[in-house]
Amino acid sequence: MLKLYNTLTRKKETFKPLNGNRVGLYACGPTVYNYAHIGNLRTYVFEDLLIRTLKYNGYKVKHIMNITDVGHLTDDADQGEDKMEKGAKREGKTAYEIAEFYTQAFKEDLLDLNILEPSLWCKATDHIGEQIDLVQILIDKGYTYETSDGIYFDTTKLKDYGKLARLDKQDLQAGARVDLGEKKNSHDFALWKFSGEEKRQMEWDAFGRKGFPGWHIECSAMAMKYLGEQFDIHCGGIDHVPIHHTNEIAQSEATTGKKPWVNFWLHGEFLVIENGKMAKSENNFITLQTLKTKNLSPLAYRYFLLQAHYRRQLAFSWEALEAAQNGFEKLKQQIRLIVSNAITDEHVEVEFLDALNDDLNMPEALAVLWTALKDKRINLKTVIQFDKILGLNLHDIENKEEKITIPPEAQVLLDERAEARERKDWAESDRLREEIAELGFKVEDTDEGQRVVIG
Repeated sequence: MLKLYNTLTRKKETFKPLNGNRVGLYACGPTVYNYAHIGNLRTYVFEDLLIRTLKYNGYKVKHIMNITDVGHLTDDADQGEDKMEKGAKREGKTAYEIAEFYTQAFKEDLLDLNILEPSLWCKATDHIGEQIDLVQILIDKGYTYETSDGIYFDTTKLKDYGKLARLDKQDLQAGARVDLGEKKNSHDFALWKFSGEEKRQMEWDAFGRKGFPGWHIECSAMAMKYLGEQFDIHCGGIDHVPIHHTNEIAQSEATTGKKPWVNFWLHGEFLVIENGKMAKSENNFITLQTLKTKNLSPLAYRYFLLQAHYRRQLAFSWEALEAAQNGFEKLKQQIRLIVSNAITDEHVEVEFLDALNDDLNMPEALAVLWTALKDKRINLKTVIQFDKILGLNLHDIENKEEKITIPPEAQVLLDERAEARERKDWAESDRLREEIAELGFKVEDTDEGQRVVIG
């Protein structure tokens, strides 16, 4: 039985889809004005583990991911420059060229990390009509007001505004978050921004003026178009809770009148570096390409992430990543030592699934695999089955290594030799090595145990 931690309720809950075994899942995608950094990518690995776990449990997942290519301002709220326009100025290209380049770079990162692609990609600029329609519904329902720079959602019109972030327990007085300007309340947010005097590359005619959508409206419009007015799971980084996801809920539930808009909200924690989160705005971000130039594998980074629960902050250091790469290599070596006639203990599969279903407890799932390998309680078929979740391409080990069939009489001697080495009975170990060699096999001693090759 799958249990997931729901940010909305602040507790683990048994997952049950709205529609049989079909799951509708929306994940906030990248703002494509620069490369994704490895902190961003931690969130997408967590979401990939969630989707793989849902499928492992027999669910059919419709996974929608947006591409933000307009409307995301530099302060994540309603002030500052549009990130796409900023990227265009930085590189001397059009905003559309910037969006296309960094969208492809992001997709290459997903491929390197063995992250499953969504069922559907959807770009904000391809859904401007849907966003305008949604804003118009909110205008007609009386949830908005207009200022000189845009159309805003009046958060005082929604009694439970801020429930995801528990904003009712915070100070909501004017000026608590940003300078108000013409806004009536500090948490009111822009649904549609009017273009200023400076010419924009991305703007559309709507509501009597040239303008562009607010960041939050795109996700509501596209999620409802492809998943309906209510769906199962919405994911993102923990930084989306107080503003972006809070405002998505407000405008969506005000539009449809249906609550809850989404049943489960799941959020991944930060990757931290030097006592702070990794962020482009802080200019302290590391890309996947940086790892490659240091001969560190993207899959080693994925393995590094698997060692921490998605709801726990994870401290990044080059030393920790190098240790993870060494650990990943040792894991692959252990898998190469699996004999062809190995049998998986039925308890191993139960323990692995229990770890997954306990809110994606990947450190525990990895521990189950390691223990089973060391105790010789798992076969290669089960390892490959587990890798449907882990996503470490462990099946490649089978394809690249020579497959050896070890007869029972040789396996008995190998087991006796392993016991002799544990007793530090080196003479007996050497004698058994010779007996094994007479059967046509050579034993190599490694840090991970005995490796058998054709003698």
